[in-house]
Amino acid sequence: MAKKQTLTANDWIVAGFVALTSGGPPAVKVEAIAKTLKVSKGSFYWHFKDVGALKSAMLYYWRQVATNDIIAGIEHSDADSREQLRVLIKLATGEFTDGKGGTLAEPAIRDWARYDTEAAATLEAVDATRLEFLSTMFARTGMTVERAEFSAKILYAALIGLEHLVRDNSSDRDTDLAGLLELLVGPPG
Repeated sequence: MAKKQTLTANDWIVAGFVALTSGGPPAVKVEAIAKTLKVSKGSFYWHFKDVGALKSAMLYYWRQVATNDIIAGIEHSDADSREQLRVLIKLATGEFTDGKGGTLAEPAIRDWARYDTEAAATLEAVDATRLEFLSTMFARTGMTVERAEFSAKILYAALIGLEHLVRDNSSDRDTDLAGLLELLVGPPG
């Protein structure tokens, strides 16, 4: 006899991201996700009170994995500031969302934030954290505070814009951002 599948809250969060990227916030529904996971809705309610709780958990997860964990990893690196910025680009353009909606997760969250106050607050906090971290990283390369803040905004804006271009494969985000980074920090030495 086959062993009964036991889902974790994380399994539901991952499935929520897949639903979000394929159909937007209205697609994050218990019944639809349960059907995709091939389980009953009861499994959902074991982990979450309602869809709002799932969406909150998704936002928390995104903030943790796509921002806090990346920053912590970079801060614990022994590489110099320029190399840390290069690694940051690799991580930011990589597939943090493997199985969680792929490269469409971040644009889907940005779209969701246009209509949902919790998503908007989370996005605002994530953007502020990321910009502050980028500014600090650029300042560590020897830039003035003003130049570091400007460079952070330019690089971050490029990342956000390139996320929209990647939908039609007209952009290689990693290569494009790496090139922009080299323009912003200048040649080594």
